[in-house]
This record gives sequence, structure tokens and C-alpha cells, in this order.
Amino acid sequence: MQRYDFLKAIAQDTGDALAVAAGGAAREWLALRPGDGTLRTRTLGLASSIALGIALGLPHRKVIVFDGDGAFLMNLCGLPTIAWHHSGNLIHILFDNECYEASGGTETATAAVADAVALAKGAGYKYSCWAKDPEEFRSEFLKAWKRNDLSLIAAKVDPGRPKLPPILQDELENKYRFIRYIEETEKKTILGPADHSMRR
Repeated sequence: MQRYDFLKAIAQDTGDALAVAAGGAAREWLALRPGDGTLRTRTLGLASSIALGIALGLPHRKVIVFDGDGAFLMNLCGLPTIAWHHSGNLIHILFDNECYEASGGTETATAAVADAVALAKGAGYKYSCWAKDPEEFRSEFLKAWKRNDLSLIAAKVDPGRPKLPPILQDELENKYRFIRYIEETEKKTILGPADHSMRR
């Protein structure tokens, strides 16, 4: 099973949640959930930290981060901070294909000795689990959604991506459209010029 099979399993269950994703996960999620509610990140490892900031700033809004094993391992220092803040509206999803696929397929440590779920638990995540297939993945996702408590759901996936249309926006345009989407849906001004009529 590839990452796209797991993403399809929850695509209709995410309501107006905001998403943060990098690489292939971003392209696949946007194919399933087109719109401006997904922020694409280029910097390896920072998606989970960015998602934490969004979750803390909008505590009433669900935030989903789509992580990969390479990015997850790159930001192990961020895990205790995420667990410490314990944002109940944040769902951390990890797809582990045991390699740095985008840069040529070099194995990551999860192919040998590292257990991502154990690492998250050790960092302080109270809820952290593996899902063996898309059905179990969706079940765990729905539990996390209702639980409203910081959760990590991980799945081992095969490398590979489906053929999908290209993303026409670059990351800079995506960032501004994402912020404008939050402004519109939250009725708040984030970027200037300030429009006080939008403020509550």
C-alpha cells in the first residue's frame, strides 16, 4: 500500500481542518482535497513544528500534519515541544516508507532500528500508534478526531506515487493563499492592511 491509499481513506473525514504537508504528501492531499486550506512546506522536518504553531494559534480548529519518516527523524528535537504543548486539536500523521524517496531512495533509520511510534511515546505523546492498513488508519484517525487530544498515527507504506496533475502554485503563493483562507474562514486579519471590519 502506498501513502495515497491511506490519504484516500480519510479524505472525506477532515471537514474544515487545516493541513500542513511537504513533498509528495502535499501533492497527493491537494489532489484529494483541493483548496487553500493546505500549507506546503519545503524545509525538511519543520512541518510538525509549523503545524504546532497553527494549532496553538487556532485552538478551536483541527490541524493535521502529514509527515514522512525522513522529516520526522530530522525534527526529533521538536517532538518533546509538541508533546509539552499538548495541543488537543493537532493530529500528527506519519507515513514511513523507510527511505528518503524524494532524494533518491537512501534508507532512513526506520528501515533498521528506529521505531517512530516508540520515539513519539518517549517524547511524551500520550496517544501514538501504528495502523497496518487504510481501514485501521481511518479508524484510528476518527478516534483521534473525536478524542481531541494530541495524537500520532503512523503507517508503513511502500515507496511510490500516483500520477497526478502538477501543482500550479509555487510555495510562496501557496503561503499567502493559505493565510488569506484562514483570514476568510476565521473573520480575522493576519496580513495588512488591517481591516477592522473583519475583527471580532
